[in-house]
Amino acid sequence: MVHSAYDSFELLKDNPSKIESIESYGSKLLIGCSDGSLRIYSPKSSGSDRSPTSDFHSMSMELQKEPYVLEKNVTGFSRRSLVSMKVIDSRELLLTLSESIAFHKLPNLETLAVITKAKGANVYSWDDRRGFLCFARQKRVCIFRHDGGRGFVEVKEFGVPDTVKSMSWCGENICLGIRREYVILNATSGALTNVFPSGRLAPPLVVSLPSGELLLGKDNIGVFVDQNGKLLQEGRICWSEAPSVVVIQKPYAIALLPRYIEIRSLWSPYALIQTIVLRNGRHLIDSNHALVVGLDNSAYGLFPVPLGAQIVQLTASGNFEEALALCKLLPPEDSSLRSAKESSIHIRYAHNLFDNGSYEEAMEHFLASQVDVTYVLPFYPSIALPKTTLITETEKLMDMTLDDPHLSGGSSGFSDEMESPPHQLLESDGNASLESKKVNHNTLMALIKFLQKKRHNIIEKATAEGTEEVVLDAVGDRYKKSYKGRGNIPISSGAREMAAILDTALLQALLCTGQSFAALELLKGLNYCDVKICEEILQKNKHYSALLELYRCNSMHREALKLLHQLVEESKTSESQTELTQKFKPEMIIDYLKTICGTDPMLVLEFSMTVLESCPTQTIELFLSGNIPADLVNSYLKQHAPNLQATYLELMLAMNESSISGNLQNEMLQIYLSEVLDWYADLSAQHKWDEKTYSPTRKKLLSALETISGYHPEILLKRLPPDALSEERAILLGKMNQHELALSLYVHKIHAPELALSYCDRVYESVANQQSTKSSGNIYLTLLQIYLNPRRTTKYFEKRITNLTSLQNMGTPKLGSGPSSRVKGSRASKKIAAIEGAEDAKISLSNTESSRSDGDTDEIGEEGSSSIMLDEAMDLLSQRWDRINGAQALKLLPKETKLQNLLQFLGPLLRKSSEAYRNSSVIKSLRQSENLQVRDELYNQRKSSTKITSDSMCSLCKKKIGTSVFAVYPNGKTLVHFVCFRDSQNMKAVSKGSPIRRRT
Repeated sequence: MVHSAYDSFELLKDNPSKIESIESYGSKLLIGCSDGSLRIYSPKSSGSDRSPTSDFHSMSMELQKEPYVLEKNVTGFSRRSLVSMKVIDSRELLLTLSESIAFHKLPNLETLAVITKAKGANVYSWDDRRGFLCFARQKRVCIFRHDGGRGFVEVKEFGVPDTVKSMSWCGENICLGIRREYVILNATSGALTNVFPSGRLAPPLVVSLPSGELLLGKDNIGVFVDQNGKLLQEGRICWSEAPSVVVIQKPYAIALLPRYIEIRSLWSPYALIQTIVLRNGRHLIDSNHALVVGLDNSAYGLFPVPLGAQIVQLTASGNFEEALALCKLLPPEDSSLRSAKESSIHIRYAHNLFDNGSYEEAMEHFLASQVDVTYVLPFYPSIALPKTTLITETEKLMDMTLDDPHLSGGSSGFSDEMESPPHQLLESDGNASLESKKVNHNTLMALIKFLQKKRHNIIEKATAEGTEEVVLDAVGDRYKKSYKGRGNIPISSGAREMAAILDTALLQALLCTGQSFAALELLKGLNYCDVKICEEILQKNKHYSALLELYRCNSMHREALKLLHQLVEESKTSESQTELTQKFKPEMIIDYLKTICGTDPMLVLEFSMTVLESCPTQTIELFLSGNIPADLVNSYLKQHAPNLQATYLELMLAMNESSISGNLQNEMLQIYLSEVLDWYADLSAQHKWDEKTYSPTRKKLLSALETISGYHPEILLKRLPPDALSEERAILLGKMNQHELALSLYVHKIHAPELALSYCDRVYESVANQQSTKSSGNIYLTLLQIYLNPRRTTKYFEKRITNLTSLQNMGTPKLGSGPSSRVKGSRASKKIAAIEGAEDAKISLSNTESSRSDGDTDEIGEEGSSSIMLDEAMDLLSQRWDRINGAQALKLLPKETKLQNLLQFLGPLLRKSSEAYRNSSVIKSLRQSENLQVRDELYNQRKSSTKITSDSMCSLCKKKIGTSVFAVYPNGKTLVHFVCFRDSQNMKAVSKGSPIRRRT
């Protein structure tokens, strides 16, 4: 026997007649005797106060644990002995089976109906939900329905193969036990479905379960089937002997055996709970939370032991599963008591499992008990925990649990031993045994699962606590003072302390079980790991990746970067590579710096210097992608890595020219120019300088001078040597709109007509794109004039260069100059623009004169006839004929120029002019034709006529027009008398011009 589930008590003895049937109604017992009488017994304490006709409802509805005395004897209640009785509480009826089936009204036992067709019936079953009665007599099964009043209506009658020994409703069907087998009878169609054979030693036994399923007896075995007769997987109950009656009272199944009452659990494996010795028991009925056992001349009551006492017994004997199952049957109004009992049982069960090596199951029960992690972690003395007050608070909480009267043993049958707290259990077992237990892999894996399941709620509380604290800080001190005045309600750090304990322990457990990747993932997410403890452990065990994540999540970026730099340096040596489990590369520093660009740009710049040399491109891309101010990066590079300053500016400019300021553009060009000047000085010293020699830096300088538009050319022009770097000088002069000087350099200094032509193309296209009103073709005429008058342009060029240099010395601003220097620079620019405008005007005037003097012609012939660049001029005219004013170009050419040489220029020019003339003529003709069409339409509109007949009416006065003067509205259809039209116009004018006066 596991524990006592029921207590037996003799209710009555020495009944005069043999008991043939027994039933309970409220607190009364109804005894059907062999002589056909019905004897009613009531508790002895209430028997003296009640008359025989007292109301049953006024009495207790439960069987009383006291002796019963005879209250009433109904002699001749039945002609024969009552084989069976059943009280139908929902309808206040008593069903009796004797020579037939009869229904009596309770409590006065008035006979309501007798089913004569049930004469000879030996077994019946009542469906209380639908009010259906089925009974069996011989080989027939009949179904009747209660009509709600005094009568019953026959529904169906079916034939069965043999005599029915036991029967029960199962949903819409009926399960029948007929001699040696069980069948399911369809109550609608009468179809039979075989289930399985019954036993050989005992008659069939059909028991209905509260869930609607069935328990079918097969000798001493009870088999579970569903409503369709299919076997269930819950197993089977094995009784000590074949039972004659089985009653179900959750959570137990009670069987009446020949020598005793056997009580078994309804939960697998259906263990034996208790046996109660009662010999020669003949009847066993369910009586409203109690059982009644009828013998020949006496009756016993089986009263359930309080659940609390059963739970104490089970827990004391180590049957924790059964104890927990019983806790779920506690009434809902005792939910707090049930929760406390379950928690205490889970804790004791967990201790038992942990001591027996079932670590995972133990942690599951610790989890179910809802104890804090601080309760479980003392099982693992090797795990270091942060200092906190939460452990002592947990002990105080357990002490408070002991003092709670709702959890005392007196309220529910619990003993003091049951309620002893877990930490007292640890003391009784001895702390030495706990500390000496090895924290092996299995125990740590169980702890990990426990902590992971507890973590979600704890982290949520810690996050909410932090958020609330931030909100309170934002609201102000006034609210904090109000909180202090209400009993110490200010936000505590309890949830975050608990989260710190959990995460610190979880990290150590993961590392001890070799789950480095899981530990790394823990640190990458939101966590509350204690920095000091975890840092020491990670350093000791060389888990550097996890240590970096620990620094990162706690915003210890400087420590993380120092460690990462150290690991990168150690990875470079072959000796340290064997010690490190992972190779650390400089790119890792860059990846780390990317995450803090927005929060700490100075730290990014500081540690980026360590990887500039090894990863220059990636580092500069870091600056570009991190939105660090370009001026800040440039100044930092200028101080710590000047050799990479130009590279950074190049990439910055390539990404977005507008993102780099004019000062940075100037600085980049100054860096290029400085390198080029140093290179030029070295070659000049070696007498190897050649204007057409290009170094990589000079190519960058030339490209930047052409493409960049935000720099100051005057500053750079001042640094150029007077007799070298002519191409750079030409580009700078072009940026200053000194086109003639730039072209003269290309032609006479650099001797590169192709560069001059490219220059003219760029100027022409830029002016065309700007849609300027200034003619863009003059630049080609300027180049043509330089070709045709080389000596004059050379002298003019030398003079202009001298003047421009003197102006730059007077007013060119220096780098970093103040407002005064800027004013001087603006004035110098105005002077340059004035000189340029004067010279352009002079050239334009000379080009547009209708005739030349003979002296000028002679001068050109004398000075330039020998060195005139006629071939280059002809090439220019033939290549750019569509961009040059032909008339002005012909005026600039020498008189002795042959027309044959101008064929490539004049041919396409004349063809274009002829085509334009033809197109204009066609357009003119089309315009004239269109004009004629419009005039013709106008004349047609003016030819419109109106026909007046004798039926034509005035639209205003509604009279005939007749021969009166009339007017026609523009639509050509509305006719009015001219007089009516005039009067209507006058009335409109009067109504608009003279307002109506009010009468006074």
